[in-house]
Parts: sequence; structure tokens; C-alpha cells
Amino acid sequence: MTFENIIQSSRRAAAHLLWQGQRFGAARPGLCASLLLATGLGVGLGAGVAMTATLRVQVADQQAQIEDTRREAQREINALAARLGELQAEANRLNALGERLTRIGQLQDGEFDFEKPVGVGGAGPVEDISKPELDEGLQQLDAQFEAAGQQLSVLEALLFSRQLDLNAVPSRSPVARSYITSGFGYRADPFRGGRALHKGIDFDANTGDPVFAVADGVISYSGVRSGYGKVVEIDHGNGYVTRYAHNSRLSRKVGELVRAGQEIAKAGSTGRSTGAHVHFEVWENGRVVNPRNFLSQQSPLKG
Repeated sequence: MTFENIIQSSRRAAAHLLWQGQRFGAARPGLCASLLLATGLGVGLGAGVAMTATLRVQVADQQAQIEDTRREAQREINALAARLGELQAEANRLNALGERLTRIGQLQDGEFDFEKPVGVGGAGPVEDISKPELDEGLQQLDAQFEAAGQQLSVLEALLFSRQLDLNAVPSRSPVARSYITSGFGYRADPFRGGRALHKGIDFDANTGDPVFAVADGVISYSGVRSGYGKVVEIDHGNGYVTRYAHNSRLSRKVGELVRAGQEIAKAGSTGRSTGAHVHFEVWENGRVVNPRNFLSQQSPLKG
């Protein structure tokens, strides 16, 4: 059988089926309409089911995209939160350093308030900021913090070095809340009369009052000296030595390191003394000098 014979045979079969359908429809029109309606409903229902399935796939894809976008946004938020935490920690460090430098520099209270927010302002309109712009702003702020931290650290080192220098110089009173009862220089001797050189200055004190080191140093002598009674001497380096005399009790031993303001003895009236007080001397390169020349200097960390 040739291809043309097959085509002709198929056409004759289709025509025969169409003729039979027409005869069936003419003989039973109601049943035919029902079959056509059922066929249409079936086709429509199938199309609706297919469309619903398609919409479900599309909704699932959109939900997956939304979830991916949400996760990406959350990762960016977490990264910004971590960066913000680092900047806040750096700001707290700079504030603490600034407050410490304020105290060291003896700036007036309230002159620099590192807890007070800085006043800012400006006119609109306000626009949304993009992620690259926000990242650039954070980088600039980080660079400013780093530069400020380096500058403050250098300033702190300079002030600390100055503090060490001043702490090594006799610049404090050896007795708290006291006053000078006898100055440096020649005066009338309280025992024999006549003129005698008073090598230090005397501070009013009661027996048992604490006697403080006027600067950092090492105890170079702790014992009794003729005329001075119980004595403590401190070597501060750079040629400076201080002497504290007429004490009732000695609190430090030779070789001990002491800091400015630490107790070294208890005031008294031992040795050549008419009553309880603290005799204070300053020696510079083996020569006794007037302590008033140093007591007027104040360490930046006093108090």
C-alpha cells in the first residue's frame, strides 16, 4: 500500500465517522448536546487545573526569591550591626581616653563633656541612602576614629612622660591639711638662741599623723640621725633626695619603692624638737635647697 492509498483510506474513515456522528446527532439531539456539554466542562476543568498548578509553581518561585532576598538583607544587617558594634567600642575607648586626658591636663570641669551629644542640624529634603554610600560613610568614620585615637595616644604618652617627670620632683606637701610653722633659712635657734641655719621647713602636725612621700622614689635611709630623731630619706633620682624628720614611727624600710602620696612614717617629736611636727628637707645634687621652690609645682595628676 502506497502513502497516497493510506492518506485516502484515512480520509474515508474520518468522513464516515463524521457522517455517523451527524446521523446520531439528528436522531438524538438531547443526548448529543449533553455529551458536548460534558466534553466542554471536562476541557474547561482540565484547563483550570492546569492554570492553578501553573500559578502555584509561580507563587512558590516568588516565595523562594523573597526568602533569598530576606536572607541576603539579614546578612547585610548583621554585617552592619557588627561594624556598628566595633565603632561604638572605638567611640567608648576614645571617650574614656579623652576623659583621662582631661583630668591629666587639669582642664576645667565641663570644658570637655564627652558624654554630651554634639548638636547638628540641616534643611531637607531627605533622600534614601544607598548601600555603597552607607559603606563609604562607615569607612570614613572608621578612618577618623583611627586618626583621632592615634593623636590622643600620642598626647597621652607626652602627658604621662610629663607626669613621671613631675612625680620624680618634690612637689607635694608631706602632711595633709597642714601649714608651715617655720621656713627655710637662718633663724633664732629654739634651744640655745643665736643664729642658726634651718635646712628645711616645718609643718604643723599631731603625733601619729601620716607623713607622705612628696614624689616617687626609693627609700635610701630609714633610722635615727643625730638631732633629727627618727628619719626617712627618699632618693627620687635626677639628683633629688628628700628628708622627713622627728617622726614617732617609721613605716618603710631601705630599698622599698614608694609612690608620691604614699605613707612613709608617723609624725612625732623625736630628736631635737620642741613639739610634734614634720621637718622636711630637699637636697639637690648633694646641696640643701629651699623646699618652697618645689612645693609650688603641682603634678597634673594631683588629687
